[in-house]
Amino acid sequence: MRRLLLLAPLLLFTAACGVVQSSDDEATDAAREVARTAGERLYSQRPRTAEEVGRSASGIDGVEVLRVTGTSTRDGDGVHVVVRTSGSAYSGWIDAEELAVRRCFVVRVSPKSQWREDPRDVDCPDGPPLTFAPPPEPPRLPYEELRSNLPRVPAGGGVDEAEVRRTVAALDMDPAIRTEVKADGGRVGVLLSVKGNNFDAQDCLLARVAPGATEVWVPSRIQRMPGEGGCTVANALDPLPPPH
Repeated sequence: MRRLLLLAPLLLFTAACGVVQSSDDEATDAAREVARTAGERLYSQRPRTAEEVGRSASGIDGVEVLRVTGTSTRDGDGVHVVVRTSGSAYSGWIDAEELAVRRCFVVRVSPKSQWREDPRDVDCPDGPPLTFAPPPEPPRLPYEELRSNLPRVPAGGGVDEAEVRRTVAALDMDPAIRTEVKADGGRVGVLLSVKGNNFDAQDCLLARVAPGATEVWVPSRIQRMPGEGGCTVANALDPLPPPH
């Protein structure tokens, strides 16, 4: 009996150590899940630079970006982002206390990445979290200017393609905006577009000058997706039916 009494404190101490260790593991797993979720948010087949990936990661709640390596998601092994996240768990049997930890993980962003890929544990680099400049604003497409300046041709009249071209050329537009003008069947179509990334919806503006009607519009987002044909001068001349 005396031996059992002596062993009791030791057993309690051993059990307590096991609880502390388990709580630390649980808190670390919670921090890892935040990093895994960040990896899901960053997962994409769209090509991006290391700066773009880092900027996106820094905007995710609960994530600090400490290091970014690589050039782009399509070069080599892609982009590796060291993120610091937090997790917590409760320790103790009776007076439970919250145990909070901060851990660092590597999130890989590459076409070779797997969905919900496990982030790799790493030591946290020294130094404060990285900051990123906001992304450059895309050039503004001159909707109002184009609508106000394109010629209005009365019904039964003839559309002057040269006049339409002069009107478009006279607009004060960013050099990054591509223009295309085409005449067909007594109508003139106009396309103003910004180069897309072949993954997201492209920015474009369409116009059509015809006898009795001058129209300017932005195609639906679905039509502006790659391969949908929305951002073409052909769509300005003969608009696609609205998506269902």
